[in-house]
Amino acid sequence: MSELATIRWDLLLPVIVIQFILMLIAIIDLVRSQETRGPKWMWLVIILVSGMFGSIIYFIVGRKQS
Repeated sequence: MSELATIRWDLLLPVIVIQFILMLIAIIDLVRSQETRGPKWMWLVIILVSGMFGSIIYFIVGRKQS
């Protein structure tokens, strides 16, 4: 438990907030989109498990532009 006291939360908190916002935007976009490259359930798992990188991968690869 003493390791948690040594973490610099002032540096880590903005990254956590940005990751949460990016994941939320990716999930909302996934739900609203009509078509994706691959099944939607797969992209949801990628976004939730991979965090920030999964969201970025979804926006680069997973979205189908109409």
